[in-house]
Amino acid sequence: MSQAYSDALRARFATAVQPVAADTLVLTDAESLVQGDSVVATPTGKLPVYWAKPKGAGPFAVVLVVHEIFGVHEHIRDVVRRLAHLGYLAIAPELYFRQGDASKATSMDELRDKIYSQVPDAQVLSDLDQCLAWAASHGGDTARAAITGFCWGGRITWLYAAHQPRLRAAVAWYGKLTGPTNVFHPRHPVDVVDTLKAPVLGLYGGQDSGIPLEHVQQQHVGLRLNGGGSRLHVYPDAPHAFFADYRPSYREAEARDGWRRMHAWLKQHGV
Repeated sequence: MSQAYSDALRARFATAVQPVAADTLVLTDAESLVQGDSVVATPTGKLPVYWAKPKGAGPFAVVLVVHEIFGVHEHIRDVVRRLAHLGYLAIAPELYFRQGDASKATSMDELRDKIYSQVPDAQVLSDLDQCLAWAASHGGDTARAAITGFCWGGRITWLYAAHQPRLRAAVAWYGKLTGPTNVFHPRHPVDVVDTLKAPVLGLYGGQDSGIPLEHVQQQHVGLRLNGGGSRLHVYPDAPHAFFADYRPSYREAEARDGWRRMHAWLKQHGV
């Protein structure tokens, strides 16, 4: 890899996660895909989105992709292309766009204090609704819709599965399950297990220092009591962000298995 290319590649990732671990980085091309950056009209602004889908008329099943705390940087865009290669119209909205540019934040403290802690859950759920509506007029079959998300987006995935009745399935990667509440974040996944409108597959790491196994067990008990077909899978030796191939936390075996489980879950539920 030339130095110029390496520098250009690093620039496509959030500043707060530099340096990028280039030796494990997955890069997915757009060959045989249609992809681009667009905006989705919402009542309070134009929401930037990155999307990709197979070439052809469609309609294609829709997968909403909810970014990590770092926003829609190159890894999330790559995930969108991976899903498009599987036959989906995948859409990743920049859900912080009103609060700030997550890609420019230089530290986790700045991200937390100035951006994502200020993003209301209700606003995010509404934006995702608007993305589904956009998909319907851009080659998507919203009768076959799903959502997946990572870290911050994993928590949102649970909440959206309790919000949107049109979803067929959801896959939450190591999303926070419980914690303090406030006016912006009044509920967590443990609070919505009895109102889920789509089955959720939760993928978690047994060595995740931010999501204790007792929280995963609490979610498991809630799901078992309320039925609905949702499932949790824990990788005993995996840390948080084990799917993030651009970070030292990446675990290839667990990431590959999680991807396989996600695809099977979507197919099982008609997406």
